[in-house]
Amino acid sequence: MNVLIVGATGKMAQLVAENLTQYPDVKVLLFARNPDKFDESLLAFNPTIIKGNAIDTTFLTKTLVENNIDLVYSNVGGVDLADQTASIIKSMNDSNVKRLIFISASGAHHEVPGNFGEWNEQAISAYLPGFRESFELLDKSDIDYTMVRPAWLTDYDEVDYETTGRHEPFKGTEVSRKSVADFVTKVILNPDTYVRDSIGLNKPNTDADKPSWM
Repeated sequence: MNVLIVGATGKMAQLVAENLTQYPDVKVLLFARNPDKFDESLLAFNPTIIKGNAIDTTFLTKTLVENNIDLVYSNVGGVDLADQTASIIKSMNDSNVKRLIFISASGAHHEVPGNFGEWNEQAISAYLPGFRESFELLDKSDIDYTMVRPAWLTDYDEVDYETTGRHEPFKGTEVSRKSVADFVTKVILNPDTYVRDSIGLNKPNTDADKPSWM
């Protein structure tokens, strides 16, 4: 399997990349705007790094075709997320790549209940429209996506999480990056799971009005 990680300098993306180094049958290519931001621990594995911007549809398509990519993992973000998502979808369609794992956020479906839901709406109000529009773009496409909606991210050294479905109320307020990376890695290794689904991730028993450090 050839996997392209787009937005690969993110902490979570690098954790996924390191996880995948344990599997010799998986070739990982790292696609990033600023390759100098990679951690030394990941560079020690001598990964294939491609400098590029997800918004550059032509170059992204070329990358997918020339490297025979089977699956894309998107860790991109920002206020222009929907534009990046549209570019990824077009590039995948143009190169006949169908499997995508896409990092989103809690609140992408208006699914977070209670006081935390209200706080979350305000705290990431600049970004939620992009997450929501990205979901609409993916859901209207024929891409075999898995959208991952983590709670607020921590750097705790733990793998401890539970999932909620697309039509279920979101649980908890936080989850570790290692936990999200574990889930993403499992889906990459088992690409027939969670196809055209949207999965919430949280650490159990973290229900509150805000994440614990706020």
